[in-house]
Amino acid sequence: MKATRFLAVGGAAMLALAIVGPVAAQDESPAAASKDPGAAAGAKLFVNMKGPSAGNPFWALVEQGAVQAGADYGVDVQVVAPSAESDIPGQIALIEDNTAQGAAGMAIAVTDAVALNPAIQAAMDQGVKVVWVDSGGDNEGVTYIGTDNAVGAALAGKYLCDNLEPGSKVAILQGLITTTTGMARADGSKAAVTECGLDLVMEVPANWDRAQGLAATEDIITQHPDLAGIFGSNDEMALGAVEALRAADLLDQVTVVGYDANPDAREAVLAGDMEATIAQNPINMGYFGVESLIKLINGETLDPTIDTGVELITAENAAS
Repeated sequence: MKATRFLAVGGAAMLALAIVGPVAAQDESPAAASKDPGAAAGAKLFVNMKGPSAGNPFWALVEQGAVQAGADYGVDVQVVAPSAESDIPGQIALIEDNTAQGAAGMAIAVTDAVALNPAIQAAMDQGVKVVWVDSGGDNEGVTYIGTDNAVGAALAGKYLCDNLEPGSKVAILQGLITTTTGMARADGSKAAVTECGLDLVMEVPANWDRAQGLAATEDIITQHPDLAGIFGSNDEMALGAVEALRAADLLDQVTVVGYDANPDAREAVLAGDMEATIAQNPINMGYFGVESLIKLINGETLDPTIDTGVELITAENAAS
């Protein structure tokens, strides 16, 4: 098995380089087997995530899937990420650096479709195979591998609809709206809660961050102390909301729903601090991202979208 490395950068500067260790599985990865890489043997493949796996269980699972695919096919897979999901220049620098290193393929979770377009197009023009993982860009002819985020967010909104009285006040903590993922989750949840008659009082950006989710929730409940529900567009923001609500002694009053079903969120659901979260399959995103690059290198064609699915997680199935 070739070495699989993780690299985090801030802007154009390298911050850390470490050998990837084992990551605890949330879902089972596809069955391990010795697989033929064909023309991809000896190729350099990169999985370019939006943020580092350290401190974020979702990206840790994407990384795990990519590492497993590299092991199964015996190919060189390097998992890289900017220092934060808001570090757009850092991701651009990574793409340019990976291209210069002779990448044969890149699976990219795009931070900003417009900003990354030139660097990605330059790589594609040099023959680098590209797929999107988790969030897509706007370069033409690239397959998206991940969740239908609007559908998942609508499922979260429906949970609030089904468990709150019409007219109840709710709020949405938004991710980065510059990403397709952030926009889809904001739009899907908003459509669901407004259609069923809930009162959407605030939509506040918290940029996928727990501390920002806490601060945003503090602001929301200051203005709307009778808030009944809140949707965090990822679990980190939802867990920040839980902290703010607990501190204000409002946790029993407000229904909190998140997105990603990461281990911390599942524990919060089982403890009754969150009511629900939306599960994706990040391991398969990483695995299928690498596998799809291998297929492209071997001359195969891909469907425009490979949907890895969503599932509502409540106390009934959070432990499974």
